[in-house]
Amino acid sequence: MQDNYDPAQIEAAVQQRWERDKVFEVSEQQDKEKFYCLSMFPYPSGKLHMGHVRNYTLGDVVARHQRMQGKNVLQPMGWDAFGLPAENAAIQNETAPAKWTYQNIDYMRNQLKSLGFGYDWSREVATCQPEYYRWEQWFFTKLYEKGLVYKKNATVNWDPVDQTVLANEQVIDGRGWRSGAKVEQKEIPQWFIKITAYADELLQDLDQLEGWPEQVKTMQRNWIGRSEGVEIDFSVQDHDQPLTVYTTRPDTLYGVTYMAVAAQHPLAQEAAANHPELAAFIDSIKNAKMAEAELATIDKKGMPTGFYAKHPLTGEAIPIWVANFVLMDYGSGAVMAVPAHDQRDWEFATAYSLPIKPVIDPAAGEHDINTAAITEKGTVIDSGPYSGMSSEAAFDAIAAALAEQGIGRRQVNYRLRDWGVSRQRYWGAPIPMLKLADGSSAPVPADQLPVILPEDVVMNGTQSPIKADPEWRKTTYNGAPAEHETDTFDTFMESSWYYARYCSANFHDGMLDPKQANYWLPVDQYIGGIEHAILHLLYARFFHKLLRDTGLVNSDEPFKRLLTQGMVLADSYFREDASGKITWFSPVDVDIVERDSKGRIVKAVLRTDGEEVTYGGMTKMSKSKNNGIDPQMMIDKYGADTVRLFMMFAAPPEATLEWSDSGVEGAQRFLRRVWRLVGDYVAVADQEHSSDFSELSNAQEDLRREVHRTIEKVSDDMGRRQNFNTAIAAIMELLNRLQKAELNSAVDRGIMREALDAVVLMLAPVTPHLSEVLWQQLGHQDDITFAAWPAVDSSALVASSILVVVQVNGKVRSKINVDAETDKDSVIAAAVADENVQRFLADKTIRKQIYVPGKLVNIVAN
Repeated sequence: MQDNYDPAQIEAAVQQRWERDKVFEVSEQQDKEKFYCLSMFPYPSGKLHMGHVRNYTLGDVVARHQRMQGKNVLQPMGWDAFGLPAENAAIQNETAPAKWTYQNIDYMRNQLKSLGFGYDWSREVATCQPEYYRWEQWFFTKLYEKGLVYKKNATVNWDPVDQTVLANEQVIDGRGWRSGAKVEQKEIPQWFIKITAYADELLQDLDQLEGWPEQVKTMQRNWIGRSEGVEIDFSVQDHDQPLTVYTTRPDTLYGVTYMAVAAQHPLAQEAAANHPELAAFIDSIKNAKMAEAELATIDKKGMPTGFYAKHPLTGEAIPIWVANFVLMDYGSGAVMAVPAHDQRDWEFATAYSLPIKPVIDPAAGEHDINTAAITEKGTVIDSGPYSGMSSEAAFDAIAAALAEQGIGRRQVNYRLRDWGVSRQRYWGAPIPMLKLADGSSAPVPADQLPVILPEDVVMNGTQSPIKADPEWRKTTYNGAPAEHETDTFDTFMESSWYYARYCSANFHDGMLDPKQANYWLPVDQYIGGIEHAILHLLYARFFHKLLRDTGLVNSDEPFKRLLTQGMVLADSYFREDASGKITWFSPVDVDIVERDSKGRIVKAVLRTDGEEVTYGGMTKMSKSKNNGIDPQMMIDKYGADTVRLFMMFAAPPEATLEWSDSGVEGAQRFLRRVWRLVGDYVAVADQEHSSDFSELSNAQEDLRREVHRTIEKVSDDMGRRQNFNTAIAAIMELLNRLQKAELNSAVDRGIMREALDAVVLMLAPVTPHLSEVLWQQLGHQDDITFAAWPAVDSSALVASSILVVVQVNGKVRSKINVDAETDKDSVIAAAVADENVQRFLADKTIRKQIYVPGKLVNIVAN
């Protein structure tokens, strides 16, 4: 065994053998328990970052640990390869998105391999490959045939100069990122999938997900947003069509003082036709696209339309306003405003001096209607026959009265909206629909799939190449001319079913092979950032139910257990020049000159010029702060096992991890200690050993008990609790003890052999290269990848003797060893008889004797 630990040599050799022997390739084995471990696949941006490394290390540790439990473990990897960044990079680098993407995939694949991740590369998928998106296109046509796909106009960001649709991230301060032109909101036809048809099931099935964080489930519940309310028709003066609104608070109906409609609402458009000032106002707010979440914080703006609605119960005339806090995409694009009992309505009414009429006396406390709305429920007041009722009773009574008149209906509504999957970008899967000569739509026939996205293109930055190419559009349908849809899919489409394709990645006769898919699915452990809690995870759950209802899978949910890892933080440094421009510097280019007494950075200098830089604190690793640490640099310097160990030890998986060079160095020092300890043992391995542990000294018994207590703790931490940092800490504590253990007798060496086997096995999921080599050095012929996880010997946990601390008047005066079966009186007698204890009892009378079984005797004397 070589004296020095050389990670570069060790890791390269081990990885070559894994690849040669196809160690991680798996197939379905019906006689073996399966375990499907999956980390969210990366976008091939060019290089791995530390967030990737943390995510994939977590996944690999889980997969390797489960494999050592004797399970058939699938851990695949692929690439979420479509998307806008590839287009931007192609323009910047004057290359095609496909070429840029495939080059990045090749580089990042090698990076993943260099970290020792045990992936089944035979199942690798890239979502930009036709053999992948072909089945996505096929599935979309099946959803269309089932009535779950439709087309309608929707509002998009439109650049009037570049004549193109912009993604939200391409709109900077309301202007196009390339042209600088003011972005407009434009309605164009878009394709939608009816996720709302599954809203109830998506909500209810959250209760099945016992292995998901409650925070994620709560976020999804709120996003789906189920509410019970009443849909009410307000008749409009001089109009045949009523103004329909939905409210969850019909108990406040008597408090309505105005109606508010969105800028795009037909009533607003009609009013604007004869009102130039209103038309200008509508134009100004309809181009201010915003998310629903922003509505609570924006300044409330509006103008009256001149139209009036009729209160359905009192007959009172209610003015109708256009307001910027009403979105056409939500509900009917109209709301009944009750400013006394809704804060948003209150702010608008206050701004425009509209009436505020309280109709609820809150159940708790006093409220000043002049400072804020009363949003609590309580007793109904000033509401005709409903006065005196509770809010709940008034809800039912008013809903019944409206229904009786035929102007109201109880209804369950959802905040969730149907999934718009159309994108006007090029680098995505073409939507497999045809526009026919009569203007109608039809799905591309299955025998004409996939609709191939041309990869050899030139990006001009203004228009999708397939939109600019009339020849690409041309096709026929039933012998008649037709045109291909030139929109491409939202990239969430690809990431919503990739986990299932891995199960039968090499199946060419369909989207999935149900036999393979149903063996592996659902995913047993899914790992990824909490930023995906809503969209990706919700869409994947929806897609899985669609796959089930198409007969491709037989489970209800895609992911049984979810782990959301925290961010990786690093120190940041900058300089600000006289003009206020800030330049950020990489931590690897900075030397720390001085720290305060608490270890905080006080002074740092840039290595290239020796001049001081300002410390910007520890922040999330990002390109904008130039504080990302290159994983490859760390692998080259310390080795993959050291990087993996630091990632798992520095913080619990859900917590933020603070990158620390000293922490990484400490991780490598620990691995060198493990290497040396095994080397010391191997040097005496040819001497006599004994595995007969029936008669042990107290010291030997204590050591063996600590070994098995550590196995017990690490097993629980890595399995049930997934607290990998505390598992590693326990192994480190055991190593400290082993370094002090004797190797004099055959039994000593036997215990050390048992302990080192356990240490190497427990480290194997975290530091697989080192563990593989040490396992062989310890004389094992089998591959540690498939070795059995160490078992706890319950008999070793039982102590034949125990150490009892003896206190006199609360101060420790001695420690005694007694037989584990010794009764209370005998333990106390032995404590009192101890020579050192006697010194502190001289000339004193014992008043009280307290015994904590197996731990402590406290003698009170004066």
